[in-house]
Amino acid sequence: MTESKSLPRFLGYARVSTQGQTLDAQLEQLRAAGCRHVYREKVTGARADRRELQKLLRQLAAGDVVVVTRIDRLARSTFDLFNIVKRIADAGAAFRSLAEPWADTGTSTGRLMLAVLGGLADVERDLIRTRTAEGRSRAKARGQHMGRPPALTPQQQEEARQRRADGASVTELARSYNVGLATITRHTRPER
Repeated sequence: MTESKSLPRFLGYARVSTQGQTLDAQLEQLRAAGCRHVYREKVTGARADRRELQKLLRQLAAGDVVVVTRIDRLARSTFDLFNIVKRIADAGAAFRSLAEPWADTGTSTGRLMLAVLGGLADVERDLIRTRTAEGRSRAKARGQHMGRPPALTPQQQEEARQRRADGASVTELARSYNVGLATITRHTRPER
């Protein structure tokens, strides 16, 4: 008895950024490429919480092929692209872009490109980290406060300490300044 090898499932992913755009051209191309099911959404590629993309990635099985019309429909950065394609490869599936034939992890050239993307993603991550650190250093040198603004002004902090010393409860103070209990506790605990 011969074992029949199942054919791969071609799963499409189509995305447009705004409600005014249409998915029609992408859907047509993906169906022509053999995609029986297409995950589609109207959301910016910058968002990490793209529901349909996450659903697609969770449902991947070994042998599946994820198809997009262009790489920019899947990811907005090299780092993002590498992470998504790596998840696809880790599931035993392949990735293919119709507009970029080199982006086909079912070929040795495509796998090489995935390795190159991994290196580029590392460089991109390092550049972002370096620029962020430099920006923070410049801001600190100019005397700018980093992080969220304080919930209470220095005058409110002093007033809250005084009111607490006079017997006001933490709950009462938090309510009057419209802040959390932890904020009042942090600012009114006795100095050591």
